[in-house]
This record gives sequence, structure tokens and C-alpha cells, in this order.
Amino acid sequence: MSMHDKITKLRRGAGRATSLLFLQIILVLGLGWQSAVIAQTSTRTWKTLEELSPEERAELDVRLETPRDAQLPYLPAEPYPFSPPYTAEELGYLAFELDTLRPRFSHIWLSVVQSMTASGYILATLKNNTAIFYLPKNGLGELLRWPAGHEYLRAFSQFTSPPESDGDQQLWVEYRTDQTFTKKQDRYLYRPGLRRIRRQPQPRSEDRFPNNAQSFDDLQGRDPWEFTWKLLGTDVLSATVRFPNTRPTVTITRQDGTTYEQDTKALKVMGDTYPAYTADGGVACYVVEALPRPEWLPNYYRSKLLYWIDKKFFCPLRIEQYDGNGNLIFIAERLERSEYPEDGRFGYTPLVVVYWTVDIDLLTAGFHDYHRKMNWLDDHGEEYFTPEFLRRGWVLSPYKSRGEVVQPEQFYLRPLLYLDKFPDQRHIGLAPEVAARVAAQEAAGHLVFEVAVNNPQGTGNGQLQPSASGNGEQGNGSRGE
Repeated sequence: MSMHDKITKLRRGAGRATSLLFLQIILVLGLGWQSAVIAQTSTRTWKTLEELSPEERAELDVRLETPRDAQLPYLPAEPYPFSPPYTAEELGYLAFELDTLRPRFSHIWLSVVQSMTASGYILATLKNNTAIFYLPKNGLGELLRWPAGHEYLRAFSQFTSPPESDGDQQLWVEYRTDQTFTKKQDRYLYRPGLRRIRRQPQPRSEDRFPNNAQSFDDLQGRDPWEFTWKLLGTDVLSATVRFPNTRPTVTITRQDGTTYEQDTKALKVMGDTYPAYTADGGVACYVVEALPRPEWLPNYYRSKLLYWIDKKFFCPLRIEQYDGNGNLIFIAERLERSEYPEDGRFGYTPLVVVYWTVDIDLLTAGFHDYHRKMNWLDDHGEEYFTPEFLRRGWVLSPYKSRGEVVQPEQFYLRPLLYLDKFPDQRHIGLAPEVAARVAAQEAAGHLVFEVAVNNPQGTGNGQLQPSASGNGEQGNGSRGE
């Protein structure tokens, strides 16, 4: 066979594969994007409060008004960490302890943060090593009794990527808040080229980080006393963060700095050692609604949030946010694992967190590994967490995370929408082009960046014909074509 014949044969094979992919997408989308997404859940997994069994209701206290703490009336009267039956408010406090990306113990972690645009560009890959100095010895129960304005955490980050940020360092100092002391954070920045330490203002709650989907509050976490809480029911999550079929393995760094290749299909929502998986491998969750309290958060940028909180360890596995009109605007999901089983729920750490800003179809993913425990007090380590120490350029760790995505079609999938779940509380309306990309993603098993929408005036009922499958070049700013 001549070289010309071989090339012709390869082209025909590739064309047939592409045509089959497009046909599959069109067949699914011909039923409407809603049908495609609803098909993600073949059986009903959720229950409203009215549908719970007596045994399930016995775990919960559905009262909206509950006794208050004598000294701090905005706290529940029952001492943390509470006991069943749980109110929605108590579940919010329990989830708060695991809400932030930084586990509540002193440690060093490695991080990679990347964003993916709807058109297939990977925005600059940000890598950093972060040291956490967590002051409360007994967790949230102790923190709640500290006075407002009391410092409770210091975070020292050293950036290693992109190249222009190599050597930049940040220090965050975080505080216990209430209505009289609302500042959550002081932050300091040092850049070797400037040789100056600059104090930066705290971002506003709604401020998104540059080129990122998540806001300051999404990263910092939200204080539960700033919200009112309501139980909606229960659900079972069989998936949160999803790897595409184009990324069969991911490199994970252990606490000793060695690495291994992890089969992405084998990753579970709460890791391998989670003791409470359902028979089919799902995670049973409470579903609660959080509304911002106007006396605490006037004109807050979100009208409500919905939390999926696992029943065993109270980890917030999925958080949905709704805009002022009550429409879904943002989803955050996480993939957890237990790195310190001896510590129970406090030994869990987030491996991957994916954020999706729905209206602009922007995805951001944070990959976090290493999580090496440190006792800073044993080595006078508290001296490291000061603004002046930033000048020294102390290397936190010789390691860098290797969990970055290198090609656009290997980026994480958008979170599932679950259109059938809790329809009275969840209003979801996608722009036609976003709906097209969502449905194409579900058919292809990976992100699809270019789709044609034949009915741009509709709400996702038009026929969709993808024009490309997203083959991008490696590197920052690469684009899927």
C-alpha cells in the first residue's frame, strides 16, 4: 500500500469516528437538552421532607426556630458538635468545618488552579505551595467561643507558576467575625522584583479572582451564622467531580513527595475508605437551603445557596448558588479522600474542586495533593507566618503538584444539572449555546467547544450540530479547535 493510500485510509477512519460521535450527539439532542441531562439520573434518588420514612425523619429536627445560645444569640443553644436530631442550622455549622479548601489542621499542600473558557482556552496555570497554621486546637467548637476579631488561621503561599509569578508570596491572616467585626482577612503580597511587601485590601464577597469562576466567599468559606437554614430533604450523589474519557490517569503526589498514577475511573466521591457508601456506591446526603440574613449580609450577591452535605461526615460535596432572580448561576463540587483516617472526618481533604459559573460557561478547577501535616510550634514555625518573613524567600516545599490539565479536551466535565431534583426550589435556565455545549459534553464524554445552535431564540429545544470536538495544543492559553 502506498503512502497516499495509507493516509487516505486513516482520514476515512477518522471521518467515520467523528461522524459517529456527531450522530450520537444529534440523536441525544434531538430530544432536547433537558432530556439529555435528565437521562443522567436513571432512577430517583432524592426525597422531600414529606417523603422521608419515620426512621429518616428521626435523624432531623425540622424546626425553623430553635433555642439560642445565652451568650451569643446568633449561635444554636446546643454546644457544637451537636447530636441527632439535627436542625438545618446545625448541619450548616457542621458543613462549615469542612467547607473551605484548606483542611482545618496545620499542614503544607500543593495546588494547581486552572480555568477553561467556553471556547476552549486553558487560562494561565497557577501553581502554589501553601502552608497553613491553624490556631484552634479543638476545631470549630473552640473557634466559636473566641471573640470576634481573634485571629484563627495564617496561610503562607509561594507561587511557582506561571513563570512571571515564580517566587511571588502571599500571607493571609484570617479572623473570627460577627456583626461588630466583619473583616475576615488581612493579606500581604511580596514580589521579588519589587522587593516590597504590599498590604492588600480584602476583596468583596462577590469579587471573582482574575480568570477564575470562584469568588472570594467561595474560596474563603461562608460563616454559617450569616445565613438562615432550612431542610429540603435527602439525596444520594453517585458522582461529583468527573474526569473526561480523554484523561484515563492523573498524577498524585504523596505526603513524602513521591508520585503515582491514579486511574481516574476508580476515583470515588469520598475516596476508597469512606465507610458509608450506599449499595450502589453513592453517598447519602442531606439537602439544605441557606438564605443570606439581610441584617448580616445586606444586598448579598446570591439570593440563596443549596448544599448537599454527606450524612456521615457532613462534608459539603455540592453547593449551588442562585442569583437575584432565583436562577441557578453557579455550582461547586468536590472530590474528597481521607489522608489521615485516624482523624475521622477531620482527616478528609479535597483532591479536586470544580467551579462552574453557568451564565458565562466558565470552569475553574483546583487540584490539591500532598497535604503534609506540620507542627509549626515545634520548630518556632509561627515566626514564618509574618509579613516580614516573606522577604526571605523561604521554600515551603521542593515539590510541585503534577495534577494540571495539559490539553483542553482533558479538562474536567461541567457538573451534572439534575433537572428533576427538587424542582420547586431549583430554577435552571441555560442560554441555548450553553445548553448545546452541556448536551454535547454528555454525549461525547469530554468537553465540546464548538456547537451550532439552529434555534438561537429558543431555550435549548433546537437541533444542535457540533462542528468540532476540541483538539487543542498543550500549554497556557491553548485553544480547542
